[in-house]
Amino acid sequence: MAEKQITNAIINYLKTVPDCFCWNEHGGMYGTAGIPDIICCIGGKFVAFEVKTASGKLTKLQEATIKKINEAKGKAYKVTSVLEVKIILENLKECAYER
Repeated sequence: MAEKQITNAIINYLKTVPDCFCWNEHGGMYGTAGIPDIICCIGGKFVAFEVKTASGKLTKLQEATIKKINEAKGKAYKVTSVLEVKIILENLKECAYER
């Protein structure tokens, strides 16, 4: 499956998640390099997903951006499927209940 297809599938799934607002951050000359593909606000929390194919690798800039988001107390992840996103969101929900 191509990266664009994975991204579209994840966006379609996220549209079904309660309290979730998300968009696909398009790259290009007007975008900011290194920003994850999908940006979300889920239950008031900032969550971002960098989408790759199973064999895809993060660039150094993407790695640095994910690190900066996490250091700022947001959540950012590299994902390769809708299933990975579902697992991440379930874990985030469980962490929220522990507080």
